[in-house]
Formats: sequence, C-alpha cells, structure tokens
Amino acid sequence: MTSPLPRMRQTIPELKKELDRLYLEINKPDFIPFDPVQFPRRYKSAPDKEIAAFLAATIAWGRRDMILKSAEKMFSLLGPSPYEFVMEGKCKKFAENSRGCSIHRTFFESDLRYFCKGLKACYAKFGSLEKLFASAADVWEGINLFRETMAGGNKGLYSKHISNPAAGSACKRLHLALRWLVRREGPVDLGLWKSLSPSSLFIPLDLHVGRTARHLGLLQRKANDKKSVISLTETLRAFCPEDPVRYDFALFGYSIMGM
Repeated sequence: MTSPLPRMRQTIPELKKELDRLYLEINKPDFIPFDPVQFPRRYKSAPDKEIAAFLAATIAWGRRDMILKSAEKMFSLLGPSPYEFVMEGKCKKFAENSRGCSIHRTFFESDLRYFCKGLKACYAKFGSLEKLFASAADVWEGINLFRETMAGGNKGLYSKHISNPAAGSACKRLHLALRWLVRREGPVDLGLWKSLSPSSLFIPLDLHVGRTARHLGLLQRKANDKKSVISLTETLRAFCPEDPVRYDFALFGYSIMGM
C-alpha cells in the first residue's frame, strides 16, 4: 500500500486539470495487460464480450496479479466461447451443491455454475445483457433487474457475488463491468453498448478510489456505499457531464500508482 496522500490544496479548475491529465496518462493501451479488462477484449462477438466483462469484473477484488491469474483459470474453463458455454448448459460439469475448486478466493466453481445458469436466463428473457440494462429506468434499476433475473435462473436463489443496490451496496464490480461496456472513449474501455450513455454511469467505488476521493476533497462521506457512489459521481459529473466515470482512471492512478 502506498503512503497516505496529502490533501490537495487546489482550486476546482486546478483539480479538474490534474484529473484530466492523469486520465490521459493512464488511459493508454499499455494499461490493458495489467487490468482484467483484457479478458472481454479477447473475444470478437458481442455476447462473448458481455459475459466476459461481467465475469471478469465479478472477481475483480484483491491483488491485481491474483485477479488476472484467477481470471485466466476461469476463462480456460469456459472454452473459446463463454456465450456458447452458457447457452448450451455446459456448466453442468460444475458441482451445484458443493463449492468445488476455488476460482478466486471465495468465488468457487459452484458460483461460476450459478452465473452461467443466471446468464442463460438473462439471454433467454432479454436477448442480450445490453437489452436487459436498456430496459431499466436507470443503471441502479438495471443492476436490480440483472440480480433478479440471475436469481430467477437459479430457482430464486441470490448470490453474494451480485450486490444488492436496494441494500445500499456500492455495487463496485457491476459498475466496473458497465464502465467497460458503455464508455466509448478508448483505448481501454470497450464501448460495446450503444443504448446506454456514458453520462448515465456511476463510479466503481472501492477502497482505493474512496480513499483518494476523500483526500482530494471530492467525497465527504466515510462509508463506501451507494450514497457515496452517487455523491462522488455527481461531483465528477460537474467536471465532465457527458462522461463522469472517466475519472475512475485518475483516482485509481493517485492511489495505486503513487501519483
């Protein structure tokens, strides 16, 4: 962990200029090999990319090197097409009632089976994950719809790996997947979905981003919860109304890279 960051004593224009500089510094092709965004980028078809984005984001917590190692293991189990694996019900080879082998920390093969069954239900009902989220009034409702549909594909059972916005969760990993799929300004994010606007996204708030945002005076609340996500995103929206989540790169850079 890096040493505590000094509180920035800058005017709003100065801070925006610094965040924009960091965004341009980090949002480059050489960032991709060190980030789980590389996994959805490996596929050509939209369904494969969608599924890979949500699965990679789901295990995106902890040490980054371990996340990448675990993701390699997970996608090797799914074969050349995650969509085909899901829709053909190939997840039956994973144990349903026992954890089986760990894929990433507390995410086991049984959890991957849950996701495969839930994703199949999403495609059966909506045709694509993009259409699922586009049918909702906003991103938060889309997350809830995704959670409910995933449960519907699993006999009404909910997964601890799919956060509940109604319970006040920040839903960091889901917002990360949405950032990858919706943001159109490359080269890191995919910009695959056209029916959602980048302006509708919310910041993927984790420990590092929250810590940096508070040091910079961008966030006052102490908890990393839904209210803080909304508060921080609204602050960043004042900097860039059409794409507030672009500053996820800058906040990440301050905390992780010691900038």
